Amino acid sequence: MIRIIAQVALMLLAFAALPIEADPAPLRLALNWKAEPQFGGFYAADVVGHFAANGLEVEIIEGGSGAPTIQVVGAQQVEYAIVAADEIVISHDRGAGNVVALFAVYQINPQAIMVHKSRGFKGIEDVMKNDGTLLWQGGLPYAQFLSRKYAPVRVRTAPYLGGIGNFQNDPTISQQCFATSEPLTAARAGLEVDTFMIADSGYNPYTTVLVTTRDRLASHPDEVKRVVAAVRAGWESYLADPSATNAAMSQINKAMDAATFRDSAAVQVPMIRPEGLEQLGRMTSERWALLVQQLTELKVIRKAVNPDGLFVNLE
Repeated sequence: MIRIIAQVALMLLAFAALPIEADPAPLRLALNWKAEPQFGGFYAADVVGHFAANGLEVEIIEGGSGAPTIQVVGAQQVEYAIVAADEIVISHDRGAGNVVALFAVYQINPQAIMVHKSRGFKGIEDVMKNDGTLLWQGGLPYAQFLSRKYAPVRVRTAPYLGGIGNFQNDPTISQQCFATSEPLTAARAGLEVDTFMIADSGYNPYTTVLVTTRDRLASHPDEVKRVVAAVRAGWESYLADPSATNAAMSQINKAMDAATFRDSAAVQVPMIRPEGLEQLGRMTSERWALLVQQLTELKVIRKAVNPDGLFVNLE
């Protein structure tokens, strides 16, 4: 997602204007995008009643392009937020080490490269080593990782500005996407596409990660445990039957139609609950250590970041 400085400043000011009182005001959970299936379990925790069953009142705040959730939670302007794992590592590297991961929704990162099936590509290496244009956000860690792994790169790269309009009109264009989103849009537009997961190339940070601050964890440990329990139950409910929650989210996000809600919810299941996962949302030190190593090799971070200081698993 494209980060816009002015939007960051406005969002920070908006959150700063809200008083932060734990009781009796509701807890605030800031999303980094709109109400879509990638957040279905959080909304299900409200719709199905898991928050209430755990004695919680939670206000879910939609985000948008460039929503600075890592900053607003780090500044304790909201109690909880959704971020990506690499954002957490980068924030620790830059001195904002108060943010801690609690629950990772996506065990397999949904970032991907979408190509026209007519190209006959078999994977991302084919995209990088052939003529054409790749639309992406070249400054993001995943793009740096792919550029380094597949160097020298032959494909011409250009900024991705959103949507599938350019892709739709030119069969030589490939683009970044989320496997749960743009490929569905392309299919509805009558396009035949292939989608290659970036995780398969070796860069697979957790994403849609629930975070709070270490201060919050220390001062309200029972609350944090109840939030995680409610969120885990919410995701169990959503994966079992997303229909009621999708209907509720569709009242918030009117730009997404019912079929897309349904299909996106189905596509993401193996990314959230891959084979062998012990418990929804659970994280490992090994995964965090690998991410720290990769970001260090890419020179995205320059300090030694302790992987075990980035997350906690709460039962």
